[in-house]
Amino acid sequence: MRKKHDPQIRSSLPETHRHYLLMLALILTAAFAVRALTANFLRAHLHDAAWFPSGIFAVFDHQAQDWLDGKSSIFRIDDASRTDRATYPPGYAVWLAAIYKISGTRSPETVQKVQWMLDAFSVLLIVGIAVSAFGWRSALWAGGVAALWPLLAVYGVTPLPDAPVSWVILGATWTLLLAVKRSSLRWAAACGLLIGASCWLRANAILLSLFIGAAMLLFLKMRWKLRASLAAAVVGAAIVVISPVVLRNAFAFHAFIPVGLGAGTNLWEGIGETQRGRTEFGAVYGDDNLIEQERVQLGAPKDAPFNLYFPDGVRRDRKRTRQALAIIVRHPFWYSGVIVRRMASLLKYAGEPNGIYGSAGVNVTSSKCLPAENRRGATAILVTALGMIQSVLRYLLLPLMLTGIVVAIRLDARMTALLLAIVVYYLVVGSLMHTQFRYGLPLQALLTVFSGVALWRLQNFLTTRFSLSGKSLQSLRS
Repeated sequence: MRKKHDPQIRSSLPETHRHYLLMLALILTAAFAVRALTANFLRAHLHDAAWFPSGIFAVFDHQAQDWLDGKSSIFRIDDASRTDRATYPPGYAVWLAAIYKISGTRSPETVQKVQWMLDAFSVLLIVGIAVSAFGWRSALWAGGVAALWPLLAVYGVTPLPDAPVSWVILGATWTLLLAVKRSSLRWAAACGLLIGASCWLRANAILLSLFIGAAMLLFLKMRWKLRASLAAAVVGAAIVVISPVVLRNAFAFHAFIPVGLGAGTNLWEGIGETQRGRTEFGAVYGDDNLIEQERVQLGAPKDAPFNLYFPDGVRRDRKRTRQALAIIVRHPFWYSGVIVRRMASLLKYAGEPNGIYGSAGVNVTSSKCLPAENRRGATAILVTALGMIQSVLRYLLLPLMLTGIVVAIRLDARMTALLLAIVVYYLVVGSLMHTQFRYGLPLQALLTVFSGVALWRLQNFLTTRFSLSGKSLQSLRS
């Protein structure tokens, strides 16, 4: 066995590094190409509600523009009657204001341009997570999948907070793995800080630190005191970052609103997305339908300002919560079936789309993603080939992910448990109420890590098999 100072080993290291850098460059190139093409497609559909919820974007856009124009504060809420100001946390409006200020342009197209380029780089976060958990070979495969996957691309180019939230949660996941590998309270606190920061953009991760803390206590093989300290650092740091928004809401409305309103809306519309919920329980699906239902119930005039959270949004959202929970308590087995079907829908990447949960992505083609003058020739052929690879990937992904989880447990059960804690949080907790693909984007991104593990193991199996076959053939010839 050669020692570490052997010159042959030293000379081989730079070659390995160059190989990894070359592969990372190819992954980034693919990520940029897929997102640029997908952005071209979506840009033509920004006024199509089926592809872009412009009403949701308008909420953040108005806040950002009013702040830049000195009309109102993004964070402070001075009027207690404006409960609609607490619909979403203030972080994404700040993000839009920064983009508008730096670019000098205020439009969703500008936001899209910034976000799709940053999203292309986000595949490096997936690579980093996979390297820390399972090594470079799995990581490179995971990065390749993330670069090509239509689902990640379509939400990465959509000017909404979902992609930025996913980047932050991926960063939190990476710091979590580093915290465990190094037994570092600093890295654990960084994980909690990032989880808290994501809640300034969107409230979906509000309970994630608790799930991670529980996973650390249950699955880590280290002294109990150290496990408890790491878990406490994650949870405590998350609470510190989230608390300013909670306190703002408490002072403004004299009510406990964790980060934003909407839990009752999602629960009620989640029941309304089912046939039984609409016909038997009187629930409705869709914000416009819910607004009209409550307008009639409250006797509000047609011309009076009235939306989901104004007027009296806190009371109305709590009423929705009570109505939904009463139905769930009376029919727990039926609702459990609804949850299971939602989870299955969030893992359905191919076949007929389910419009309730959003799009699973769009394969790039020359006709959809290229200008008319470029729809012939070599560029069009390359784009078509890329779309064909995406189409095959859609059908292979779920089997690869499930296989990868089994292999990953055998490789490193501790790291796998931590990653699965985050996956389960978004899959199960998100499915307790109405959900969409974009709400659980970190879930989808982390599952690519397991697909990378499966592809690495398949590569290793085929390489070994062909190597043995070659040696057998050579021995026969000799």
